Amino acid sequence: MTFPFLLHQTVCGALAAAGFGVLFNIGFRSLPWCAVSGALALAVRTACLDGLHWNLEAASFAAALTVGAAVQELRARTDLSQNALDVVGCIPMVPGSFAAKAILAMFALTSASTTDAAETLITAVQYALRVTFTIGAIGTGLAIPTLLLRVRVTR
Repeated sequence: MTFPFLLHQTVCGALAAAGFGVLFNIGFRSLPWCAVSGALALAVRTACLDGLHWNLEAASFAAALTVGAAVQELRARTDLSQNALDVVGCIPMVPGSFAAKAILAMFALTSASTTDAAETLITAVQYALRVTFTIGAIGTGLAIPTLLLRVRVTR
């Protein structure tokens, strides 16, 4: 893994998360925190994928766990909405390419002239499972810090 590639992924994650923050109507003052959340997520995922040679699901889990813990700590010190920062930071990690390939393979199965339908079905199922497990890993990684490090409000 090279530093320019890690920096590229970090910047792209920050821009994507800030863009999703705008789409989710997050306040202008909170957009930099959205960018930090996305940058952290893609930096950790890239380090796990390329530096440690983990698979996509494990790297996404580690990144979501890191973002969830960081947002919990940030929430304890500021008045930011943790759910928004969690989700916005992890959206750039959703494997859209795998989802598109799974859907296209399913469409290929429904065409009249399907060649090698068994192989196409296997490919579609493999991509769909990778998407499902990756999204599950992201959700689990975000849920664990929320449950373990929940900020208790005293009344």
